[in-house]
Amino acid sequence: MKEHILIADDEEMIRDLLSATLGKEGYHCHQASNADEGLAMLESEPIEIAFLDIMMPGRSGVELLKDARSKKPDISVLMITALNDMDTALSCIHLGAEDYITKPFNLDRVLLTVRNISEKRRLIKDNREYQTNLELKVREQTEVIREAMGEVNLAYEHTLTALIRALDAREKEVGSHSERVMTYTVLMAQRLGIDKEDSTAMAKGALLHDIGKIGISDNILLKPGKLSDEEWQLMRRHPQVGYDILKGIRYFKGAAELVLCHHERFDGNGYPHALKGKDIPISARIFALIDTLDAMTSDRPYRKALPFQAVIDEVVRCRGYQFDPELVDVFLGIGKGEWETAAGKMFA
Repeated sequence: MKEHILIADDEEMIRDLLSATLGKEGYHCHQASNADEGLAMLESEPIEIAFLDIMMPGRSGVELLKDARSKKPDISVLMITALNDMDTALSCIHLGAEDYITKPFNLDRVLLTVRNISEKRRLIKDNREYQTNLELKVREQTEVIREAMGEVNLAYEHTLTALIRALDAREKEVGSHSERVMTYTVLMAQRLGIDKEDSTAMAKGALLHDIGKIGISDNILLKPGKLSDEEWQLMRRHPQVGYDILKGIRYFKGAAELVLCHHERFDGNGYPHALKGKDIPISARIFALIDTLDAMTSDRPYRKALPFQAVIDEVVRCRGYQFDPELVDVFLGIGKGEWETAAGKMFA
């Protein structure tokens, strides 16, 4: 549809001439004899293009230009000027006017100018619609991708949880050791004020900490007696094996770090890289305490579960050696009942 055009000029003949010329082209013309009438027309009609005479009785066309740009930022304005007022016409360009036409009119030039403005407005409108549609499509596609990634991540979690349960069963674990330490890790991370993203990564790492044992022979993993030095060397490979399994999967980037370092010790006597102190990722330093808690409070083929106080005594004894002293203080601040609630089991 053709645009609505305001023609504001104190000369009726000029208004009629422009209205007749533009009307033949299908434009909807509205006339105003002064700036106040023009302002009222801007407020009541869907004006998109305006012809404003610079010199009108009362308020000038320059003032009406400012009002028009304020009320309708997208309006296209053409200033009507006499040849002796070109400086003012040029200053109106800086105020937001699209162009100017001079009296007496060249009607062919007027039509060409309006057609160019109409085409420019159409292109701007089409581009905005394209951008809006593009943004909508991007949002839709983003949501589709997010849902797909959620399904992939859920599939990862379900598959690996099943695998971890199988590994726990392989080692004759009562219940699920890996799921318990995951729950304990989340509790400890919350107590430390660790943010949700890092806490989630730690939880994944805790669940998967022993995934590398998939590469350890049953003859070693399930050996009832003491392992030989050679067998210990093979057993100590499982953090690196687990890390190698996970490192290429972005979803498990944070988890892989814990898997690699969960047997490091605060005093540097751990493995596989003998990291020391704060060089050990905090996730692994937390896990060292968590693994001890679950190992000591769970039944083993060679002994029954130990009382919770035995865990406290062991943690205090190994403070600064096996465990980070600062984390020990936080660990000791969590009561027995909180650990039991988290794991869903009672300690001896």
